[in-house]
Amino acid sequence: MKKWFKATGIALVLGTLTACGAGSTSGTTDSESDVRIGYFPNLDHAAAIVAKEKGYFDNELGERGAEYTHFPNGNDFIEALETGNLDIGYVGPGPAINYFLTGGDIVVLGAAANGATLIVARDGSGIETLEDFGGKSFCTPGNGCTHNVQLEMMLKEIGLESNRVGGTVEHQSRIAPANMVAMFEQGQIDAAAAPEPWGTYLVEELNAHVVTEWDNVFLGETLPSVVVVTSKRFLEENPEAVDAVLRGHKKAVDYTQENTAATLTTINDHLFDLTQNRLPETVLEKAWNRMAVTTETHADALQAWADASYDLKFMDKDPNLDGFVDTSRLDAILNQ
Repeated sequence: MKKWFKATGIALVLGTLTACGAGSTSGTTDSESDVRIGYFPNLDHAAAIVAKEKGYFDNELGERGAEYTHFPNGNDFIEALETGNLDIGYVGPGPAINYFLTGGDIVVLGAAANGATLIVARDGSGIETLEDFGGKSFCTPGNGCTHNVQLEMMLKEIGLESNRVGGTVEHQSRIAPANMVAMFEQGQIDAAAAPEPWGTYLVEELNAHVVTEWDNVFLGETLPSVVVVTSKRFLEENPEAVDAVLRGHKKAVDYTQENTAATLTTINDHLFDLTQNRLPETVLEKAWNRMAVTTETHADALQAWADASYDLKFMDKDPNLDGFVDTSRLDAILNQ
């Protein structure tokens, strides 16, 4: 019971993070208003958190300034972008791709992190390898989300499919990472395709078994787990503001790559400000090694993920991502 209370405590921390997107003012942005920047309070959004906490965005934007909003999931982020309540920010590739393919006004300016997906199985589940998933259950944060597609593609390659398409592997979607903790503890699910740091938390605190490490997951080392996006309209009307945000982004990425310990402290302090709780340092440190904060954007990996999503029948039409990625402005800043 003591272990359950410990897991529940951290679940409350994570649950707060997945439910506390702060509101933004509505309406269009003019050249004098604050730039509205969105992000998630997640480990792989380290560049955004560092840039905010270290003042990189504010310093680069100067008098114009920045307004920050943290989101609980990609759908809410995309809705804010679509309705004009958000100008630029950090989001997973899945929601961005899905929005683009439905005709949404969005463009990827660069990457913020790669990796950060871990396939884990509950202690006692009987799962040691992917081949053991037949007749078992797994959960993901969303149906067709980045992590869902990565795991189902690996299962398909060995002849297994989820019950979504008539297979023997039960998939439970829309399971917030916080709820994964309780489901593992109570034996309600066998495995998870989990984002970090929750995958590592399940391993370190609940004795879960790592089935597939982050760099062996489908597209694990090259698929961006977080991309920086804006609308083409905002980019056309506010190129200087976009460049300012990208300069702040570069500074933050450089800082995280050179100052791991300080970065993790900054992130944990940021989470404490939001929840009055901290994540275990061991979890943060080990999760950090299962991802890479980077500006390197692999457009081919994004297309491969979209193709896999179509192959798995998450999409109805063969995806064409022409025009989705434009890293020219970030590339110019990196080359200065």
